[in-house]
Amino acid sequence: MEYKLRKAEPKDVSDILRLVKELAKYEEMEHHVTLTEKELLEDGFGDTPFYHCIIAEIQGEGSGDGPKVVGFAMYYFTYDPWVGKQLYLEEFYVMDEYRGLGIGSEILRQLSDLAMKTRCTGMMFVVAENNEPSVQFYKRRGAEDLSQEEGWRLYRFDKSSLIKMATPGEE
Repeated sequence: MEYKLRKAEPKDVSDILRLVKELAKYEEMEHHVTLTEKELLEDGFGDTPFYHCIIAEIQGEGSGDGPKVVGFAMYYFTYDPWVGKQLYLEEFYVMDEYRGLGIGSEILRQLSDLAMKTRCTGMMFVVAENNEPSVQFYKRRGAEDLSQEEGWRLYRFDKSSLIKMATPGEE
């Protein structure tokens, strides 16, 4: 089965959100997805995009069917004051029935090529501990587990914490 990778366009936001929800369901965290198509459109395709996306699509099964989006990678660039530019892979998913066709490997190849062309020093990402197939997918390609190797822990301030910290006199 042939597939094509391309840069996401505004028309893809519904498919991107569909795939985000599929991945969240797989990770048993679907209830955490609150993002809307409108937010995806504004945040990824406005004057200052907060993210970029690669879309994987196959031709529809029927003769009159158009292409079907079956995977995506959402990424952006960050800066590490120790080593410089980094490509951050925020979300990466290929629908289960389209795995094993080389789509994920080709997406990673394109992202790696982009990282090298933009002089990034590495690619960072987070993987759920219980997602062993993904852990092995990344490890086979040379990924290091920094939570074990360097002892880093991932933290987050949620929106209510941000509001509290942004309010003068609050601590």
